[in-house]
Amino acid sequence: MAAEAIIVTCPRCGTKNRVSATGAGNRPVCGKCKAPLGPGAAGGKPMDVTDATFASVVLSHFGPVLVDCWAPWCGPCRMVAPVLERVAARHGGRLRVAKLNVDENPATASRYGIRSIPTLLVFSGGREKDRMVGAVGEDVLEQKIAPHLG
Repeated sequence: MAAEAIIVTCPRCGTKNRVSATGAGNRPVCGKCKAPLGPGAAGGKPMDVTDATFASVVLSHFGPVLVDCWAPWCGPCRMVAPVLERVAARHGGRLRVAKLNVDENPATASRYGIRSIPTLLVFSGGREKDRMVGAVGEDVLEQKIAPHLG
């Protein structure tokens, strides 16, 4: 019996890769550029996401994704940034952390109804599962993402 497979887009080169959906503990890599494809594909650091890459980086990812909707001029956004760095490093193997600059990517911000920043979105299986508006502390953020880490 063949294992169920999913298609994962490489965050580095954009190549679509067939990956076993049941391969617990596997560390899949891109067939073209050999970049890691798992939840820690960004090396435990937040990765930038744009209108053009949102679907491949966030929606088609097989693990949980935390998206920070922010802008460079926003003081509370800058306060949340080090918290996201620590969360990304702590959960690098189980959680992808992405940053969406809402000024440069208005289509995605509009699609998800981002009205104030920072807004943190939790996605799993391509669907929004949770949302936090405003600067949240690390303990609150950890509580919100815990159920999605599996």
